Amino acid sequence: HLQLVESGGGLVQPGGSLRLSCAVSGGTLDYYAIGWFRQAPGKEREGVSCISSDGGSTTYATSVKGRFTISRDNAKNTMYLQMNGLRPEDTAVYYCAAALRATAQGMCVIRPGIGYWGQGTQVTVSS
Repeated sequence: HLQLVESGGGLVQPGGSLRLSCAVSGGTLDYYAIGWFRQAPGKEREGVSCISSDGGSTTYATSVKGRFTISRDNAKNTMYLQMNGLRPEDTAVYYCAAALRATAQGMCVIRPGIGYWGQGTQVTVSS
């Protein structure tokens, strides 16, 4: 089983930046699509950004396009989410996940209980 651990969350002012990391152990990321999800209080968990196993395709939620960038480093078994231009509505618990999915789009619609998930890291955007 893969174990995923997020880091890099925190409190940031509107317009600021954060870089989330997700370190993976217990296996190799090479064959997995990966993604970042978030859940705000009172809302369902949503796919923020995902990337295919070969890194060849990515997908982003409309609300984060142009501001967030997903990446993966298979050699380090780590994935990242660079978040720029943060807004108060980006406040949520952010989760990383890995699953055997053929496409980035297919990855970003998985539900908890499918694949492997981290425990989450809080991101708060507030002045």
